[in-house]
Amino acid sequence: MKIGLAIESLDAARGGAEQWTSQYAQWLAKAGHEVHVVASQFGDDVENSIIQHRVARAETRIEFAQATEEALESLDLDVTHDMGSGWQCDVFQPHGGSRTAAFEQNLLLLPGWMRPIKRLTAHRLPRYREFQRLLMGQYMAEDRIFIALSQRVAHDFERFHGVRRGQIRVVYNGVDTDRFSPDHTPRYRQIVRDELGVGDGDTLLLIVAHNFRLKGVPTLIAAVERLRRQGWPVKLAVVGGKRRPRKGRRGDSVVFVGPARETVPYYAAADVYVQPTFYDPCSLVVLEAWASGLPVVTSRFNGAGELMTPGREGALVDDPANVAELCAALEPFLDPGVRVASCAAARALALRHSLGRNCRDLLAVYEEVAARRRRAAA
Repeated sequence: MKIGLAIESLDAARGGAEQWTSQYAQWLAKAGHEVHVVASQFGDDVENSIIQHRVARAETRIEFAQATEEALESLDLDVTHDMGSGWQCDVFQPHGGSRTAAFEQNLLLLPGWMRPIKRLTAHRLPRYREFQRLLMGQYMAEDRIFIALSQRVAHDFERFHGVRRGQIRVVYNGVDTDRFSPDHTPRYRQIVRDELGVGDGDTLLLIVAHNFRLKGVPTLIAAVERLRRQGWPVKLAVVGGKRRPRKGRRGDSVVFVGPARETVPYYAAADVYVQPTFYDPCSLVVLEAWASGLPVVTSRFNGAGELMTPGREGALVDDPANVAELCAALEPFLDPGVRVASCAAARALALRHSLGRNCRDLLAVYEEVAARRRRAAA
Protein backbone atom coordinates (compact mmCIF):
# COMPACT_ATOMS: atom_id res chain seq x y z
CA MET A 1 0.00 0.00 0.00
CA LYS A 2 1.25 3.52 -0.84
CA ILE A 3 0.72 5.59 2.29
CA GLY A 4 1.13 9.33 2.76
CA LEU A 5 1.68 10.79 6.23
CA ALA A 6 1.54 14.53 6.91
CA ILE A 7 3.07 16.21 9.96
CA GLU A 8 4.82 19.53 10.55
CA SER A 9 8.03 17.87 11.72
CA LEU A 10 9.22 14.27 11.53
CA ASP A 11 11.80 14.61 14.27
CA ALA A 12 11.52 12.19 17.16
CA ALA A 13 13.42 14.56 19.44
CA ARG A 14 10.72 17.24 19.30
CA GLY A 15 7.96 15.57 21.30
CA GLY A 16 5.29 12.91 21.62
CA ALA A 17 3.46 13.23 18.29
CA GLU A 18 6.71 13.49 16.34
CA GLN A 19 8.24 10.55 18.16
CA TRP A 20 5.15 8.40 17.65
CA THR A 21 4.86 9.28 13.95
CA SER A 22 8.53 8.50 13.39
CA GLN A 23 8.10 5.07 14.98
CA TYR A 24 4.88 4.46 13.07
CA ALA A 25 6.42 5.36 9.69
CA GLN A 26 9.27 2.94 10.37
CA TRP A 27 6.85 0.19 11.36
CA LEU A 28 4.85 0.66 8.15
CA ALA A 29 7.99 0.56 6.03
CA LYS A 30 9.23 -2.61 7.73
CA ALA A 31 5.79 -4.15 7.11
CA GLY A 32 6.39 -3.69 3.38
CA HIS A 33 4.41 -0.52 2.67
CA GLU A 34 5.64 2.41 0.61
CA VAL A 35 5.69 5.29 3.06
CA HIS A 36 5.75 8.95 1.98
CA VAL A 37 6.03 11.69 4.62
CA VAL A 38 5.21 15.33 3.90
CA ALA A 39 6.75 17.70 6.46
CA SER A 40 8.64 20.96 6.74
CA GLN A 41 11.35 19.43 8.91
CA PHE A 42 12.98 16.00 9.15
CA GLY A 43 15.23 14.70 11.91
CA ASP A 44 18.66 13.28 11.25
CA ASP A 45 17.55 9.80 12.28
CA VAL A 46 14.81 9.33 9.65
CA GLU A 47 15.46 6.00 7.96
CA ASN A 48 16.15 5.75 4.24
CA SER A 49 13.09 3.53 3.82
CA ILE A 50 10.91 6.62 4.45
CA ILE A 51 10.37 8.76 1.33
CA GLN A 52 10.68 12.40 2.36
CA HIS A 53 8.75 15.28 0.77
CA ARG A 54 9.87 18.56 2.29
CA VAL A 55 7.59 21.60 2.08
CA ALA A 56 8.84 25.10 2.79
CA ARG A 57 8.48 26.30 6.35
CA ALA A 58 5.24 28.29 6.38
CA GLU A 59 4.52 31.59 8.10
CA THR A 60 1.01 30.50 9.09
CA ARG A 61 -0.87 27.26 9.78
CA ILE A 62 -3.07 27.94 6.74
CA GLU A 63 -0.02 28.17 4.48
CA PHE A 64 1.30 24.88 5.82
CA ALA A 65 -2.08 23.19 5.27
CA GLN A 66 -2.17 24.47 1.69
CA ALA A 67 1.41 23.38 0.98
CA THR A 68 0.72 19.95 2.44
CA GLU A 69 -2.43 19.60 0.34
CA GLU A 70 -0.50 20.38 -2.86
CA ALA A 71 2.26 17.93 -1.97
CA LEU A 72 -0.13 15.08 -1.20
CA GLU A 73 -2.20 15.66 -4.34
CA SER A 74 0.94 15.39 -6.47
CA LEU A 75 1.53 11.84 -5.24
CA ASP A 76 -0.34 8.74 -6.37
CA LEU A 77 -1.26 7.42 -2.92
CA ASP A 78 -3.68 4.77 -1.71
CA VAL A 79 -4.38 6.55 1.57
CA THR A 80 -3.41 9.87 3.17
CA HIS A 81 -3.13 10.32 6.93
CA ASP A 82 -2.72 13.73 8.60
CA MET A 83 -1.44 14.03 12.16
CA GLY A 84 -3.31 17.23 12.96
CA SER A 85 -1.82 20.15 11.02
CA GLY A 86 -3.27 19.86 7.51
CA TRP A 87 -6.72 19.55 5.98
CA GLN A 88 -6.34 17.22 2.99
CA CYS A 89 -6.50 13.57 3.99
CA ASP A 90 -8.51 10.37 4.15
CA VAL A 91 -7.67 9.85 7.82
CA PHE A 92 -7.32 12.71 10.32
CA GLN A 93 -5.63 12.01 13.65
CA PRO A 94 -4.94 15.14 15.71
CA HIS A 95 -2.46 14.00 18.34
CA GLY A 96 -3.23 17.07 20.41
CA GLY A 97 -6.91 16.15 20.47
CA SER A 98 -9.53 18.81 19.85
CA ARG A 99 -8.03 22.32 19.81
CA THR A 100 -11.36 23.70 21.01
CA ALA A 101 -11.54 21.25 23.91
CA ALA A 102 -7.94 22.03 24.81
CA PHE A 103 -8.75 25.75 24.83
CA GLU A 104 -11.66 25.14 27.21
CA GLN A 105 -9.49 23.05 29.52
CA ASN A 106 -6.77 25.69 29.51
CA LEU A 107 -9.35 28.13 30.84
CA LEU A 108 -9.40 26.05 34.05
CA LEU A 109 -5.89 27.33 34.74
CA LEU A 110 -7.31 30.84 35.15
CA PRO A 111 -9.33 32.30 38.04
CA GLY A 112 -13.05 31.84 37.48
CA TRP A 113 -13.74 35.53 36.89
CA MET A 114 -11.16 35.68 34.09
CA ARG A 115 -12.50 32.78 32.02
CA PRO A 116 -15.42 34.51 30.26
CA ILE A 117 -13.15 37.49 29.51
CA LYS A 118 -10.49 35.22 28.03
CA ARG A 119 -13.09 33.37 25.97
CA LEU A 120 -14.52 36.62 24.61
CA THR A 121 -11.21 38.31 23.80
CA ALA A 122 -9.64 35.20 22.26
CA HIS A 123 -12.35 35.06 19.60
CA ARG A 124 -11.28 38.47 18.32
CA LEU A 125 -7.61 37.60 17.83
CA PRO A 126 -6.24 36.94 14.30
CA ARG A 127 -4.67 33.74 15.64
CA TYR A 128 -8.07 32.47 16.72
CA ARG A 129 -9.61 33.26 13.34
CA GLU A 130 -6.78 31.37 11.68
CA PHE A 131 -7.50 28.36 13.89
CA GLN A 132 -11.18 28.54 13.02
CA ARG A 133 -10.44 28.52 9.28
CA LEU A 134 -8.10 25.58 9.75
CA LEU A 135 -10.66 23.65 11.81
CA MET A 136 -13.32 24.21 9.16
CA GLY A 137 -11.12 22.47 6.59
CA GLN A 138 -10.24 19.67 8.97
CA TYR A 139 -13.65 18.74 10.33
CA MET A 140 -16.17 19.57 7.61
CA ALA A 141 -15.33 16.65 5.27
CA GLU A 142 -18.18 14.14 5.51
CA ASP A 143 -16.25 11.22 4.00
CA ARG A 144 -13.19 11.58 6.25
CA ILE A 145 -12.36 9.10 9.02
CA PHE A 146 -11.34 10.68 12.32
CA ILE A 147 -9.00 8.85 14.67
CA ALA A 148 -9.69 9.68 18.30
CA LEU A 149 -6.96 8.72 20.76
CA SER A 150 -9.55 8.04 23.45
CA GLN A 151 -13.28 8.04 24.11
CA ARG A 152 -12.86 11.50 25.64
CA VAL A 153 -11.47 12.81 22.35
CA ALA A 154 -14.23 11.06 20.38
CA HIS A 155 -16.76 12.91 22.54
CA ASP A 156 -14.91 16.18 21.91
CA PHE A 157 -15.05 15.61 18.15
CA GLU A 158 -18.82 15.23 18.36
CA ARG A 159 -19.42 18.03 20.86
CA PHE A 160 -17.16 20.76 19.51
CA HIS A 161 -16.84 19.93 15.81
CA GLY A 162 -20.07 18.18 14.84
CA VAL A 163 -18.36 15.01 13.65
CA ARG A 164 -20.77 12.10 13.25
CA ARG A 165 -20.00 9.12 15.48
CA GLY A 166 -19.93 6.88 12.43
CA GLN A 167 -16.90 8.78 11.14
CA ILE A 168 -14.89 8.23 14.33
CA ARG A 169 -12.61 5.30 15.17
CA VAL A 170 -11.08 5.18 18.65
CA VAL A 171 -7.47 3.98 18.48
CA TYR A 172 -5.47 4.40 21.68
CA ASN A 173 -1.77 5.16 21.51
CA GLY A 174 0.69 2.30 21.73
CA VAL A 175 4.15 2.08 23.27
CA ASP A 176 7.43 0.41 22.37
CA THR A 177 7.53 -2.18 25.14
CA ASP A 178 11.13 -3.16 24.37
CA ARG A 179 12.52 0.35 24.65
CA PHE A 180 10.43 1.08 27.77
CA SER A 181 10.79 -1.92 30.06
CA PRO A 182 11.58 -2.87 33.68
CA ASP A 183 14.58 -4.72 32.22
CA HIS A 184 16.43 -1.38 32.22
CA THR A 185 16.05 -0.89 35.96
CA PRO A 186 19.25 -2.68 37.06
CA ARG A 187 21.35 -0.62 34.65
CA TYR A 188 20.03 2.85 35.48
CA ARG A 189 18.15 2.94 38.78
CA GLN A 190 20.93 3.46 41.32
CA ILE A 191 23.02 5.72 39.09
CA VAL A 192 20.18 8.13 38.39
CA ARG A 193 18.87 8.11 41.97
CA ASP A 194 22.36 9.00 43.21
CA GLU A 195 22.54 11.86 40.68
CA LEU A 196 19.16 13.15 41.87
CA GLY A 197 20.05 12.81 45.56
CA VAL A 198 17.40 10.17 46.22
CA GLY A 199 18.06 7.88 49.19
CA ASP A 200 17.27 4.18 49.49
CA GLY A 201 14.28 4.90 51.72
CA ASP A 202 12.86 7.66 49.49
CA THR A 203 9.92 7.24 47.13
CA LEU A 204 10.73 8.99 43.86
CA LEU A 205 7.83 10.49 41.93
CA LEU A 206 8.37 11.40 38.28
CA ILE A 207 6.71 13.62 35.71
CA VAL A 208 7.86 14.15 32.10
CA ALA A 209 6.28 17.29 30.69
CA HIS A 210 6.88 20.43 28.64
CA ASN A 211 3.87 22.59 29.49
CA PHE A 212 4.20 22.56 33.27
CA ARG A 213 0.95 24.39 34.07
CA LEU A 214 -1.23 22.31 31.74
CA LYS A 215 0.27 19.03 32.98
CA GLY A 216 -0.32 19.94 36.61
CA VAL A 217 3.25 20.41 37.82
CA PRO A 218 2.32 23.18 40.34
CA THR A 219 -0.30 20.90 41.91
CA LEU A 220 2.18 18.04 42.05
CA ILE A 221 4.88 20.15 43.71
CA ALA A 222 2.38 21.33 46.33
CA ALA A 223 1.31 17.72 46.93
CA VAL A 224 4.91 16.59 47.42
CA GLU A 225 5.53 19.35 49.95
CA ARG A 226 2.35 18.44 51.84
CA LEU A 227 3.24 14.74 51.89
CA ARG A 228 6.71 15.56 53.23
CA ARG A 229 5.18 17.66 56.02
CA GLN A 230 3.08 14.62 56.89
CA GLY A 231 6.25 12.53 57.21
CA TRP A 232 6.28 10.72 53.87
CA PRO A 233 9.83 10.40 52.43
CA VAL A 234 8.94 11.50 48.90
CA LYS A 235 10.90 13.35 46.26
CA LEU A 236 9.96 14.54 42.79
CA ALA A 237 11.91 14.62 39.53
CA VAL A 238 10.53 16.97 36.86
CA VAL A 239 11.91 16.11 33.43
CA GLY A 240 11.30 18.50 30.54
CA GLY A 241 10.46 22.14 30.04
CA LYS A 242 8.76 23.89 27.15
CA ARG A 243 10.66 27.07 26.37
CA ARG A 244 14.08 26.85 27.95
CA PRO A 245 16.19 24.43 29.97
CA ARG A 246 15.14 24.58 33.57
CA LYS A 247 17.45 22.84 35.95
CA GLY A 248 17.96 23.06 39.68
CA ARG A 249 16.41 22.14 42.98
CA ARG A 250 13.54 23.32 45.11
CA GLY A 251 14.76 22.52 48.57
CA ASP A 252 15.29 18.82 49.20
CA SER A 253 12.00 17.72 47.66
CA VAL A 254 12.01 18.64 43.94
CA VAL A 255 14.67 18.29 41.23
CA PHE A 256 14.16 20.03 37.88
CA VAL A 257 16.12 17.88 35.46
CA GLY A 258 15.42 19.94 32.34
CA PRO A 259 14.85 18.50 28.85
CA ALA A 260 16.16 14.98 28.32
CA ARG A 261 16.51 13.32 24.92
CA GLU A 262 16.39 9.89 26.58
CA THR A 263 13.86 9.36 29.38
CA VAL A 264 14.32 5.61 29.92
CA PRO A 265 16.82 6.12 32.80
CA TYR A 266 14.36 8.32 34.70
CA TYR A 267 11.55 5.79 34.45
CA ALA A 268 14.02 3.19 35.74
CA ALA A 269 14.88 5.38 38.71
CA ALA A 270 11.31 6.31 39.66
CA ASP A 271 8.77 4.53 41.85
CA VAL A 272 5.53 6.26 40.74
CA TYR A 273 4.67 8.32 37.67
CA VAL A 274 2.36 11.29 38.34
CA GLN A 275 0.61 13.58 35.84
CA PRO A 276 -2.39 15.54 37.17
CA THR A 277 -3.02 16.99 33.72
CA PHE A 278 -5.77 19.39 32.73
CA TYR A 279 -5.88 17.95 29.18
CA ASP A 280 -4.24 15.00 27.45
CA PRO A 281 -5.86 13.06 24.58
CA CYS A 282 -3.90 9.89 25.45
CA SER A 283 -0.58 10.63 27.07
CA LEU A 284 2.34 8.69 25.57
CA VAL A 285 4.45 9.24 28.68
CA VAL A 286 1.81 7.49 30.78
CA LEU A 287 2.06 4.45 28.49
CA GLU A 288 5.85 4.64 28.71
CA ALA A 289 5.62 4.66 32.50
CA TRP A 290 3.34 1.61 32.55
CA ALA A 291 5.67 -0.18 30.12
CA SER A 292 8.53 0.62 32.50
CA GLY A 293 6.60 -1.02 35.32
CA LEU A 294 5.45 2.11 37.16
CA PRO A 295 2.01 2.74 38.65
CA VAL A 296 0.52 5.99 37.32
CA VAL A 297 -1.54 8.65 39.06
CA THR A 298 -3.17 10.96 36.53
CA SER A 299 -6.41 12.87 36.06
CA ARG A 300 -9.70 11.96 34.42
CA PHE A 301 -8.84 14.56 31.74
CA ASN A 302 -6.18 12.18 30.41
CA GLY A 303 -7.56 9.77 27.80
CA ALA A 304 -4.92 7.22 28.79
CA GLY A 305 -6.69 6.88 32.11
CA GLU A 306 -9.52 5.08 30.31
CA LEU A 307 -7.19 2.12 29.85
CA MET A 308 -6.54 1.36 33.49
CA THR A 309 -8.46 0.00 36.44
CA PRO A 310 -8.03 2.55 39.26
CA GLY A 311 -6.40 0.93 42.25
CA ARG A 312 -4.61 -1.65 40.13
CA GLU A 313 -2.29 0.11 37.64
CA GLY A 314 -2.63 3.47 39.34
CA ALA A 315 -5.26 6.03 40.27
CA LEU A 316 -7.32 8.87 38.80
CA VAL A 317 -8.08 12.26 40.31
CA ASP A 318 -11.14 14.30 39.38
CA ASP A 319 -9.67 17.75 39.93
CA PRO A 320 -6.08 18.35 38.73
CA ALA A 321 -5.88 21.48 40.88
CA ASN A 322 -6.89 19.74 44.13
CA VAL A 323 -3.75 19.10 46.18
CA ALA A 324 -5.53 17.12 48.89
CA GLU A 325 -7.15 14.80 46.35
CA LEU A 326 -3.81 14.19 44.65
CA CYS A 327 -2.16 13.39 47.99
CA ALA A 328 -4.91 10.88 48.82
CA ALA A 329 -4.51 9.22 45.42
CA LEU A 330 -0.74 8.95 45.87
CA GLU A 331 -0.65 7.62 49.41
CA PRO A 332 -1.44 3.94 48.65
CA PHE A 333 1.43 3.81 46.14
CA LEU A 334 3.93 5.14 48.67
CA ASP A 335 3.75 1.67 50.24
CA PRO A 336 6.42 -0.56 48.60
CA GLY A 337 4.25 -3.63 49.14
CA VAL A 338 1.36 -2.09 47.19
CA ARG A 339 3.72 -1.06 44.41
CA VAL A 340 4.91 -4.61 43.77
CA ALA A 341 1.49 -5.71 42.54
CA SER A 342 0.82 -2.40 40.78
CA CYS A 343 4.12 -2.52 38.90
CA ALA A 344 3.34 -5.97 37.52
CA ALA A 345 -0.17 -4.90 36.54
CA ALA A 346 1.19 -1.75 34.87
CA ARG A 347 3.59 -3.74 32.72
CA ALA A 348 0.85 -6.19 31.73
CA LEU A 349 -1.41 -3.29 30.72
CA ALA A 350 1.31 -1.77 28.52
CA LEU A 351 1.89 -5.11 26.80
CA ARG A 352 -1.79 -5.09 25.78
CA HIS A 353 -1.26 -1.64 24.24
CA SER A 354 1.98 -2.09 22.37
CA LEU A 355 3.10 -0.02 19.40
CA GLY A 356 2.52 -3.05 17.17
CA ARG A 357 -1.11 -3.29 18.25
CA ASN A 358 -1.52 0.43 17.69
CA CYS A 359 -0.08 0.22 14.16
CA ARG A 360 -2.20 -2.79 13.19
CA ASP A 361 -5.36 -0.99 14.32
CA LEU A 362 -4.53 1.98 12.10
CA LEU A 363 -3.70 -0.27 9.18
CA ALA A 364 -7.18 -1.74 9.54
CA VAL A 365 -8.57 1.79 9.10
CA TYR A 366 -6.52 2.13 5.91
CA GLU A 367 -8.01 -1.11 4.63
CA GLU A 368 -11.44 0.35 5.36
CA VAL A 369 -10.57 3.40 3.24
CA ALA A 370 -9.30 1.19 0.40
CA ALA A 371 -12.41 -1.00 0.50
CA ARG A 372 -14.62 2.09 0.34
CA ARG A 373 -12.77 3.26 -2.77
CA ARG A 374 -13.09 -0.14 -4.43
CA ARG A 375 -16.84 -0.08 -3.84
CA ALA A 376 -17.10 3.45 -5.24
CA ALA A 377 -15.17 2.42 -8.37
CA ALA A 378 -17.20 -0.74 -8.97
